[in-house]
Amino acid sequence: MLKMTKVGILSLLSCTLFNSFAEVKYYPAEKQNMPFSQATQVDNIVYLSGQIASDENGNLADNITDQSHQVMKNIAATLDGLGLTMDDVFKCTVMIEDIEKWADFNKVYITYFNPKKLPSRSAFGADGLAMGSMLELECWAYANN
Repeated sequence: MLKMTKVGILSLLSCTLFNSFAEVKYYPAEKQNMPFSQATQVDNIVYLSGQIASDENGNLADNITDQSHQVMKNIAATLDGLGLTMDDVFKCTVMIEDIEKWADFNKVYITYFNPKKLPSRSAFGADGLAMGSMLELECWAYANN
């Protein structure tokens, strides 16, 4: 016979309630051959997949400043497609190939946000980013709908 404690019953109940009421939406990647969604929304939280700095033709600039602008434009475009803006972003994770270029990325990054509403953020050096990109950025946004 299964014996449940009060904590076990509350945990089971909270999981059941979350699964019963949480609305999950998937937004497929624009490029059909990508094995992930460009974003997933759970209730009011939108999780954007990592964006690299490729332009609409799949090209990468050869310097960190131009790649930083492109990755921010890519994030903004994804948000726009979901009816959101950079002001809705509350958390970002930055993966950068050369951590020595972190300050150069930051100079670009801060120009895309309201200085009074900068998202919380993590950043780390990474080796082997997709398609040879110098950086990748993923964000979380709040959809107040």
